[in-house]
Amino acid sequence: MNQKENNAESSVDQSSLHSGERYWGKVEVIEEGDTYRISRVEIKPKYSIKPQIHYHRSEHWVVVSGTAKVFCGDEEKLLNRNESTYVPPATLHRVENPGFIPLIVLEIQNGEYLGEDDTERPYDLNLVKPVAE
Repeated sequence: MNQKENNAESSVDQSSLHSGERYWGKVEVIEEGDTYRISRVEIKPKYSIKPQIHYHRSEHWVVVSGTAKVFCGDEEKLLNRNESTYVPPATLHRVENPGFIPLIVLEIQNGEYLGEDDTERPYDLNLVKPVAE
């Protein structure tokens, strides 16, 4: 196998790690390079992704359909179709779908390292404590 075939194969393997069903919806990697990844993210109505931080990449989110409630650092905002936001590296962030139709977002990740081990969640960082039952 030549280098080009090997790179294409590893790229497909990486994409399959990031694509798939989640409890909150699904992710499909559209395109991926060494320093970027473009994904289609679909979030079910009344669901959200867990709060998270990435230290080696930023993210741009463009709303394609639905309404997004975005939490980025200390800021909270609503985004409608054709609106976008930027998530800088090392910033606690999450997005939720407050609406009644699926939220579809194009997510562009950009950075020198895109590995999933660069994702930390507040429970891991002791920033958010679970509510006692």
